[in-house]
Amino acid sequence: MNKFLYKQIDNIGLVLFRAVFGLLITIEAFGAIATGWVKRTLVEPPFTFNFIGFDFLQHLQGPGMYYYFVLMGIFGIFVMLGFKYRFSMIAYAIMWTCVYLMQKSSYNNHYYLMMLLCWIMAFLPANRWFSLDAKINPELKNPAMPRWVLLVLILQVWIVYTYASVAKLYPDWLNASMPALLMSSKSDFWLVGELLQEKWVHWCIAYTGLFFDLLIVPLMLWKRTRLLGFIISIFFHLFNSFIFHIGIFPYMSIAFALFFFSPEILQKRFLPKKKLYNEGEVIVPKHKNLIFGIFSIYFLFQIGLPLRHWFFKDDVLWTEEGHRLSWRMMLRSKSGSLTVFVVDKEKGERELYNYNSLLGSKQQGSVATKPDIMWQLAQKIKAIEAEKGRDVAVFMESRVRVNDGEFHPFTDPTVDLAAQEWHPFKHSEWILPSPDDYNKKPVKE
Repeated sequence: MNKFLYKQIDNIGLVLFRAVFGLLITIEAFGAIATGWVKRTLVEPPFTFNFIGFDFLQHLQGPGMYYYFVLMGIFGIFVMLGFKYRFSMIAYAIMWTCVYLMQKSSYNNHYYLMMLLCWIMAFLPANRWFSLDAKINPELKNPAMPRWVLLVLILQVWIVYTYASVAKLYPDWLNASMPALLMSSKSDFWLVGELLQEKWVHWCIAYTGLFFDLLIVPLMLWKRTRLLGFIISIFFHLFNSFIFHIGIFPYMSIAFALFFFSPEILQKRFLPKKKLYNEGEVIVPKHKNLIFGIFSIYFLFQIGLPLRHWFFKDDVLWTEEGHRLSWRMMLRSKSGSLTVFVVDKEKGERELYNYNSLLGSKQQGSVATKPDIMWQLAQKIKAIEAEKGRDVAVFMESRVRVNDGEFHPFTDPTVDLAAQEWHPFKHSEWILPSPDDYNKKPVKE
């Protein structure tokens, strides 16, 4: 085991990925300002729906987030250049983790993956070559790294893709109706809009997506299929970038190829002056048990979290319980309507509550379908009314449809959500059971 994990191998893939990753997280930070994402998500709304338990992050929300993201962008540049790398990577990881946990209205799997990679990269020796740190301090310079570094990165990527593939094994994906729904909003795309409405294209998207996610890592691991896998990966991710506009995620995924190609090929293509390491020493660190223990626990969580929805009652596509942190990518489209009533406990008066005045436009689109956000809204309404001297109960009538199916009642309108406790690993009984045909498409007259 020591020989397998701690054998020294060339580090060119890691240092190249650090440079690319630094560029991408820089683009993410400055791009969030340029595209208005920071304004829509973290400045304009009077409050955000943070991950439950991280309410203290609300203090960051507001105009100061512009400066916050500029600082993140600067740290991203430092990561790219390998300057003060460890400090810069840890700083970016902390700041991005806070951004991720302070809002759920703009949830995206690549935000989660980026957070994980930031923390992994923060503890890897990615600045020992092709970096300002190594140039300033020659003693730091080293052409090698232990093999476990490469294994950790590949295993993380493998988990992401495998769960993304397994999650697609459900009827609406296998019968191509979900890809058809995804493509229905792309009809006005230049040159390919009409093509994307063809049924055979929907079937191609469904099964290409499923098998790509399942097989891309094995294809990249095997030398004979590596080039084929890389070409397929480029086409697949550029298609996703063009069609779905999902930020840096496709380009980060293409960059994962740096973990699979041989050092000789990477040196020839990118760093011809780099010294190649091929001595194969085995250097066992003093704290090997700590390293092994930390990553063992980490990957147990990574393997376990995407499975937790099986331990909740009902279907995750309906309840949303166990959906996040599970690599369930582009699997469902949900829309809903929400009506909120409050009852003054002292006077017994029931009144319609205009909750939209509390929310930004992005938040209004997610509050009607996400039960944890509904619960948080109920707590917020109760707190607002308490400041006015009123003790109120909060009731919600919600109707939801999944994958363009029929609308069905989603929440129990007789339950005071403001009086309920939130249990992250327990089913919320005020979520109504999913109808047997909840994703059945309505009949068009």
